[in-house]
Amino acid sequence: MTCYPEKPQSHSQPVFPDGFLWGTATAAHQVEGSCVNNDVWLYEHVQGSIYTESSGDAIDHYHRYADDIALLAELGYGAYRFSLEWSRIEPAEGEFSEAELAHYRRVLECCHRHGITPIVTYHHFTSPVWLIREGGWEAPTTPQRFARFARVVTERLGDLFDIACTLNEPNLAVLLAEYGMAESRREDRASNLMWQGVGEALGIAPEDVAGFQLSGTEESMRIKIAAHHAAVDAIKSVKPTMRCGWTLANADIQARPGGEEYARELRQRNNIRFLEESRGDDFVGIQTYNRAVFTAEGMADPRSDAAVTPTGEEIWPWAIGNTIREAWEIAGVPIIVTENGLNTEDDSQRVEFLTVATTEVGKAITDGVDVRGYMCWSTFDNFEWVFGYGPKFGIIAVDRTTQERHVKESARVLARIAATNGAILVGG
Repeated sequence: MTCYPEKPQSHSQPVFPDGFLWGTATAAHQVEGSCVNNDVWLYEHVQGSIYTESSGDAIDHYHRYADDIALLAELGYGAYRFSLEWSRIEPAEGEFSEAELAHYRRVLECCHRHGITPIVTYHHFTSPVWLIREGGWEAPTTPQRFARFARVVTERLGDLFDIACTLNEPNLAVLLAEYGMAESRREDRASNLMWQGVGEALGIAPEDVAGFQLSGTEESMRIKIAAHHAAVDAIKSVKPTMRCGWTLANADIQARPGGEEYARELRQRNNIRFLEESRGDDFVGIQTYNRAVFTAEGMADPRSDAAVTPTGEEIWPWAIGNTIREAWEIAGVPIIVTENGLNTEDDSQRVEFLTVATTEVGKAITDGVDVRGYMCWSTFDNFEWVFGYGPKFGIIAVDRTTQERHVKESARVLARIAATNGAILVGG
């Protein structure tokens, strides 16, 4: 058992309600392969790209979904969160692909055949190239364009799912800016070699390249918020009973002496603002991996006695308990943990992380927090955006030469927790 310094104390015992959803999560671009019509594929291939490698064939989930879903069912999972690839469904503005809508219908039908509840994300970071050319996530026309997509998808597929996530992590760029990975001012894109390459490819100025994941300007935040609300209205106009929310990248923001004011301000911009926008929704998805600790000098490195992964990242599984409590306090709507997991090649660390994290979720429920489900990130080792295939979050490994799947012990442990609805979790 790993020794964690500063381990939180709690006397609650984990209890999960009947009907609690236990599952895993993926995103289309990270697993499907050959998403050639979206902006991230373009970013991966321009000169000056910050992406380590191309997503390429990914893990070919687009063709192997039936076997993959069957494997999840065999392991005993009852829910699967996945995303629709907007650029496949609407490759040109206003032109919707019947073939791709039929593909995702087959994916949903496969979930039902195996007794798995689908949780559908309408937008997980990637956008059609045509949208970026027209101003992307800083254009005032984007909310209604996204709402049109959401309406068409719901009309064609909404009879097969009841839980819809509109946008994945609209607030992530706030955190990425803290790491120097996103621009909070449009003018800063002008000197970025990748945005120069994208701008040249699209025939627009680099400062006008406003993708979803890396756009941290205030205007992009307003557009994303507006797009979420417009999409909810569009979805509900087709299926009023659809449970709608979005998923937020909410860090467990902490402070050491001297860092209190900065931590408070970042928590307001990254967590609280978006939770307040969630108050009218049917649920909010919370996605937390770690804590972010600040001192007077800025973000703190892990303490010398901290538990860390082989790559030096701190392991802090209690973070999810803190962020879901915060979400319940501020948003006051039901919560689904739509992502939570650990990047490590030592699966024993992942086993312990998932055990502690799910225990913390159960303790929060015992204390009155309304949590409806837990989705582990990720189903597979897959493409992790700018970092390529290096990070290993998956509970199922993939040999990308043969595309063979290998179930890790963490997948089996989490499945046993799910099979008992958390009853095997004790202490923490």
